[in-house]
Amino acid sequence: MIKKTCQKIYERINKPKHELTDLDVDVWDSRFMLKEEKDDKWHGWLKPSCIPITVILILIILVVLLPLLDQKREAIGQKEISSFLEQWDRCGNKCKFTIVESIPDNLTFPDGAAKHLSMFEGWMSLLGMARETIDIGSYYWSLRGSDVWKDPSDWQGETIFKELLNAGTTRNIKIRIAQDVPSHYQQSIDTEELKNRGAAEVRSLNMQRLVGGGILHTKMFIVDNKHFFLGSTNFDWRSFTQVKELGVVVYNCSCLAEDMQKLFLIYWEMALPNSSVPSRWSPSLDTDFNTTNPAYLPINGTSSTVYLANSPPQFCTDSRTSDIDAILDAINKASKFVYIAVMDYEPVLLYSSKKTFWPVIDNALRRAAYERGVQVRVLASSWNHTRPDMISFLKSLADIKNTHSPVNVEVKLFVVPSYTKEQAKIPFARVNHNKYMVTDSIAYIGTSNWSGDYFTTTAGIGLIVNQTVSNTTQPIREQMEAIFLRDWSSPYAFPISTFATS
Repeated sequence: MIKKTCQKIYERINKPKHELTDLDVDVWDSRFMLKEEKDDKWHGWLKPSCIPITVILILIILVVLLPLLDQKREAIGQKEISSFLEQWDRCGNKCKFTIVESIPDNLTFPDGAAKHLSMFEGWMSLLGMARETIDIGSYYWSLRGSDVWKDPSDWQGETIFKELLNAGTTRNIKIRIAQDVPSHYQQSIDTEELKNRGAAEVRSLNMQRLVGGGILHTKMFIVDNKHFFLGSTNFDWRSFTQVKELGVVVYNCSCLAEDMQKLFLIYWEMALPNSSVPSRWSPSLDTDFNTTNPAYLPINGTSSTVYLANSPPQFCTDSRTSDIDAILDAINKASKFVYIAVMDYEPVLLYSSKKTFWPVIDNALRRAAYERGVQVRVLASSWNHTRPDMISFLKSLADIKNTHSPVNVEVKLFVVPSYTKEQAKIPFARVNHNKYMVTDSIAYIGTSNWSGDYFTTTAGIGLIVNQTVSNTTQPIREQMEAIFLRDWSSPYAFPISTFATS
């Protein structure tokens, strides 16, 4: 009832030329009052001689107890409504979401195709807005070409590194970095230099020690607890010019930025040398927003609900929706289509010592297509590190289209070509690294590839935006649908049937 009341407030606030003080009286009407139950039957203990006593008792209840109960119920309602209004005061209609992309050098789309702010421009705008703090959750660091492969296209990563160094020294911005524990293959020389030069405090998170496997795979940063970035982009110069990426920059949205901050603090605390995953997380890390109680916000003028999900489950507080549950919820709520763009898609635990089948997402997609007639399209990636077994699994998914006519499942692989010999030599480049999903009502932007390990032992974050009504020309959900259809119909996407399994 309280949730519906808040929804009414939200809808009225978003109507033009209406103020909160003009809310209709029906928001506060008799639905808060207890309803008197009627019972015309004489029970065994109720004799005619008891009628006077019964009348007196009823009068006592009506005069004394019911007002007290009403006050308690109204106090609870006022508390939840106050929480909603506090959220509105911190975010209101100020939240601005901007889709950002990295399009690899020489990769082109036709005129009129979906086009968005570049990843580099989005990151630079956020870093330039910082006044007090920058908190970063990251996998590995390689912003400078000298770290792995010197190339003229490394300039954007170099610029980002210099901006961070300047922010942490000259501008006196407090920078904290939680990263995956460095290895021989990924040494994170950048963060070591930022630390040594006094620009940042750095901690390394060892997921193997904490949960028995996995990595910190998150790619996000928060500025002044007001703005943040989330997406597929690593802190790597190749992510700006040699790898296709997608993310979102969120401006002036304290209620969500502060919620993201809670996820960062989990990383920060767990990166201490003697840390251990608690049996129950501190209430201070709980969230107000999840799949059953999302934040109600007008995003870029469109009425929306939004929340942040987290993985692995061991890193979720009692109130936090896990990343896999958020994905399944979005698939299960789709009525028309589910479009997925991920680098890797495999219904297994890839990195466990024992081969383990993990068809959680795969089953949900097959069920949606087979039982509800939902159109399913999966756009995975083909590059020089693609596993042959992924091709087999994706062909199996596509084959259910032949079961009966309403089933519509299609799979393609996106190929980022190398146009020069120099591009072909760059290691771990020229790939579509996206990690998102869009349905007829929901947009999901994540940091994880879609195999079981990423949801059971690996740290990642998902942002879920539900937009069922379009009040503007380009809501976030519609923008992401346009991006998917642009890529799906491009000359870089090939049907799965054209790929060999070995």
